[in-house]
Amino acid sequence: MGRWYGKLLGFIAGWLLLRHPAGGVIGLVIGHAFDAGWLAPRRLKAYDVLGVTPDASEAEIDQAYRRLISQYHPDRVAGAAPELRAQAESRAAEINAAYDRIRKARSGGARPRR
Repeated sequence: MGRWYGKLLGFIAGWLLLRHPAGGVIGLVIGHAFDAGWLAPRRLKAYDVLGVTPDASEAEIDQAYRRLISQYHPDRVAGAAPELRAQAESRAAEINAAYDRIRKARSGGARPRR
């Protein structure tokens, strides 16, 4: 079963704000948009890049990061064609950025020093 509370809260808020049944319907639609993930925050994309879910443990996130960065690290394709090197560099940068966003979000804004 998916999330339902956005629909309920949207219906109640819409009804109370507009004081009309149509307000409830509008609130219900907006609540459904939140529940369905149409208005999902940007950080969820970072989890998709690493191939983990938002409720993954720190160890799972670290493991996924290490696996992907070892696969796409530019040094692994040093002797390849320039197009493949550029592609690996951009993918590695995307993986690093996603990992940094997740770590920053989970640590409360300040990234711990290594």
